[in-house]
Amino acid sequence: MPADALACLMPRAVQYGVPVGRCVMVGMTLAALWRAPPVQAAPVMAAHRAVYDLTLVAVSGGDVVTAEGRLTFVLSDMCSAWSTQQQLRLRTVDRDGAETVSDSDYAVLEEKDGSSLVFRADQTENGHPDPRIAGEAHMRATGGLAHYTDPAVHDVALPAGTLFPVAHTAAIIQAGQDGQGPIAPYLFDGTVDTGALGTYVLFLGHDAPPVATTFPVLAPLAAQRVHIAYYNPTTRDMAPVFETGMRYFSNGVADRVDMDFGQFRMAGTLREFRLLPAPDHCPVPAGARGHGRVSPAHPPA
Repeated sequence: MPADALACLMPRAVQYGVPVGRCVMVGMTLAALWRAPPVQAAPVMAAHRAVYDLTLVAVSGGDVVTAEGRLTFVLSDMCSAWSTQQQLRLRTVDRDGAETVSDSDYAVLEEKDGSSLVFRADQTENGHPDPRIAGEAHMRATGGLAHYTDPAVHDVALPAGTLFPVAHTAAIIQAGQDGQGPIAPYLFDGTVDTGALGTYVLFLGHDAPPVATTFPVLAPLAAQRVHIAYYNPTTRDMAPVFETGMRYFSNGVADRVDMDFGQFRMAGTLREFRLLPAPDHCPVPAGARGHGRVSPAHPPA
């Protein structure tokens, strides 16, 4: 599961003046810490479907007294691209007994070569929809551009080295396997309409196989425990707008999730999990020598 995609679906509780539900990374200072790992074989990401039960584990001020939810994440292999779909339902109750139900729906189509991303993010609170965020982004070695079609048509430049969600997760796993220290890659996932986000990733420990897990298919894989902070560089606020903790297996699957909203913290436990089949065959353009790009015909609706 891409950690950034997880953070992007959080409810529209406002923290540091930024909606927590629209994932948010620290400008040039953190970006300068990021150094791409040596060229090696990239982690082999696994297409899968995962369902997490979310429970409240801590409250530190604010009005929320209870919270519960469910997160469903699906990563599908579309030959030259990854299709990600993520849905979150979160129910909170405040000190006055008022209940809030937030539903989030996020979908992206990400080219595996990092060249483009098609994105859509929808959210409702107690049945009332927030403005949709949608569009597409393109990256080159010198930088990129995000073109938004919703909530308003506009373009935002993306810094060189910006990663899309699945590539961001793969970079975290690769850095952990290589024994690197903290990394801070830019992330663009299409969940805020201000462009790229800042992330700061700490590596907390490595679990060698066999790993204790309720899912035997994951036990033979090494796992990496990480902490990820998300920043909005447009506000120049040094405090993160959201933080997550994850235990990633080497195939990109996470079985433990911790989400810190500032006023309360929730833990996610993997309840359902299954690997999804790879495509039977992927068409290759003439002259591509076995690794050409072929986009699926239907981007996220």
